[in-house]
Amino acid sequence: MDAIVLLREDHKTVEKLFKAFEKTDDENTSERRRIADRVIEELTVHAWIEEQYFYPAAREAAPDTKDHVLESIEEHHAVVWMLSELKAMDAADERFKAKMTVLMEQVRHHVEEEEKDWFPDVRKAMGRNRLLDLGSQLAEAKEQAPRDPLKVPSAASA
Repeated sequence: MDAIVLLREDHKTVEKLFKAFEKTDDENTSERRRIADRVIEELTVHAWIEEQYFYPAAREAAPDTKDHVLESIEEHHAVVWMLSELKAMDAADERFKAKMTVLMEQVRHHVEEEEKDWFPDVRKAMGRNRLLDLGSQLAEAKEQAPRDPLKVPSAASA
């Protein structure tokens, strides 16, 4: 699987979780907790592999993507801090659903920018073989990726 396909598959997985969360009712806090925990893990691993492998490769292959990469890292910074707050929060807290809703809005915006604005440029610049190699690297890296959002490099303040 090439790197961009792998990242898009991650995006689809998270979107399905978001939709499941949106269907929960206020009384079902245990289901909200279960879904949120899966979102936290998926997004933490995804952000880590992007920052450690995909973004540096994208910048090298397509130097014009530098601004997109830097903006994405800043978006990750906000997301991983929200993930860490959600991880520590009681799902019955009145702000839990609101925080999750803001997270979903930010992630959906981030995904849309990546997929529409710069993945096509990266695909063109890298070519099929490089994307396949990078995809293998990303798949392997998922196993070693941290599950703590604050271990993602962008969590550190600048």
